[in-house]
Amino acid sequence: MGRVLGDRYRLITPLGAGASSQVFLADDTTLRRRVAVKMLHPTLADDEVFLKRFRSEAQAAAALNHPNIMAVYDWGHDGVPYLVSEYLSGGTLRAVLDAGHLLTPSQALLVGLDAVRGLDFAHRRGLVHRDIKPGNLIFDEERRLRIADFGLARALAEAGWTEPHGTVVGTARYASPEQAQGQSLTGKSDVYALALVLVEVVTGKVPFSADTTLGTLMARVDQPLPVPEELGALCRSIERAGAPDPDDRPDAGEFGVALMAAAEELPRPKPIPMVDTLAVGTGSMLDPDPTMMSPSIVDLDEADDDEPRPATVGALEPEGPAALVDGVDDGPPPRRALWALVFAALLAAVGVGGWFAYQATVTPSHDVPELVGQSRDAVLAAAADNGWIVDEKQDRSDDVAEDTAIATRPAAGESLREGDTLTVWFSLGPTTVTLADLGDVSGITPEELERRLNAVELQLGEAVPTASENVAAGLVVGLDTAVTEVPKGDPVRYLVSTGPEARVLPEDVSGLTCDEATELLEALRLVVRCQNEFSDTVQDGEAIRLDPAGGTEVEADSNVTVFISKGPQPIDVPSVIGETVDDAQAILEGVGLRVCDGVDGPPNGVVTGQNPLAGEQAQPGRCVELSSR
Repeated sequence: MGRVLGDRYRLITPLGAGASSQVFLADDTTLRRRVAVKMLHPTLADDEVFLKRFRSEAQAAAALNHPNIMAVYDWGHDGVPYLVSEYLSGGTLRAVLDAGHLLTPSQALLVGLDAVRGLDFAHRRGLVHRDIKPGNLIFDEERRLRIADFGLARALAEAGWTEPHGTVVGTARYASPEQAQGQSLTGKSDVYALALVLVEVVTGKVPFSADTTLGTLMARVDQPLPVPEELGALCRSIERAGAPDPDDRPDAGEFGVALMAAAEELPRPKPIPMVDTLAVGTGSMLDPDPTMMSPSIVDLDEADDDEPRPATVGALEPEGPAALVDGVDDGPPPRRALWALVFAALLAAVGVGGWFAYQATVTPSHDVPELVGQSRDAVLAAAADNGWIVDEKQDRSDDVAEDTAIATRPAAGESLREGDTLTVWFSLGPTTVTLADLGDVSGITPEELERRLNAVELQLGEAVPTASENVAAGLVVGLDTAVTEVPKGDPVRYLVSTGPEARVLPEDVSGLTCDEATELLEALRLVVRCQNEFSDTVQDGEAIRLDPAGGTEVEADSNVTVFISKGPQPIDVPSVIGETVDDAQAILEGVGLRVCDGVDGPPNGVVTGQNPLAGEQAQPGRCVELSSR
């Protein structure tokens, strides 16, 4: 012992074993509770057909939440497939029988009623057990019977698994006639198996038991179930449940009605003797009725009574949920209506007080405690303690905190039987406010937004700074939420404008005219003016630079100046009259002008005239005409 499965379940001690599995008491190290772990045969670890069906059936079984069905907590694969369920300390019905205890008809009635409640619940949800037997009927510490291993028999059957040495698995002691013939099964097959169990717990013998599997199966095909007189008032209901044709049998719900009808004819039962699982040695816990798993089908037409030979029980073909429980979709059959009338007449004929006194023994009732205002966990724990099924509903409440009970049906103080449904409404929190009722909040002040929120029982939340092209800085841009409704009392975050985003001026505007530069900058929401200046390098009429400089970040609506070239700056023409031609040429070239070719007069004379005249302006490099004498 000490092995840990799935890094969570520490095995403590064996509880029992069968052909396909071994069961251990284990410690759930995560939730710190005792659980039962069923480890399946190692050869199943590589069987993909089985593993796929095993996962599917385990999920379906885990969804069955009923006081008479053993809870499945988890499943997994750690070298071997395993199934984790609640640990029930009361032991199995098989352990009770093996300890030498036979039940009275009244005690058998308790077993039958607990079992049919669980079966009816499962059948109505499309699940057939396929392996009802004393080893799969387990008691908890309060003597409530629960059905174990829902779905496992089907997973094993459809995998077509046999024991490793190839021998036939299973004695078929509880197989229905249709199961023996390999036909598709409905919930009525479970009803037949339960009828066999009820006969066994009173008499100690299983009807139709023979020396061979084949003999056992053949004996019950087309043969009504013989019910010994020791069953007393239960005889009629068990005979119907043991009809060879499933169409002649009641379903689980009808079987339960028939069993209850027999209750008035039976004395009050004594408590069923319990056999503690841990008090029984593992050797005596070996299942004498292992689950049938072989894929072959018994061919009863070719069987030779004089030469008994080993036979296997057929693998059962899968069927859809509509086929699992007879009559679910078509409404109650005439047979069910007849039983309901019989039961009503029975109740009218007997003392009502006496019936309900007996019913209290069969199914305990508890007063519903005051659960309003309790947390969800507390409510579910109270329901589990009383054996109730919880139907959770949700609603909003301004007075009850989220995930807390608002109301129950039945209400506090009313009585509710174990296995019945307790409807609980849990709070989703306060009622909500539609934000559209606030109107358009864009452009209003935070103070005005707070006033509107308070008017509908909401609070002003955190302000989130947000750039906005259209809303002035400091005003509300909108609400910071993707939802359209908010619970009352909640704060609502909002967006507050920081004004437009900063603009980045273009790095280079050279070559643009004033109009072109203006259009570019005004698109950035800037105020533009053009200013001319001389430039020796930029052509007249083209942009030279920006102020602020290109690449700078500026706020929207800022002023930006575009400098446009007027070309080079003009030169004031100096006076050269009276100078020699050579000196005049030197003076003019000194200021960036030159003498035009062909002086009018002697080239070495004195300048007597010039054009342009002194004081006029000329572009750099222009020639000045001279005349001399």
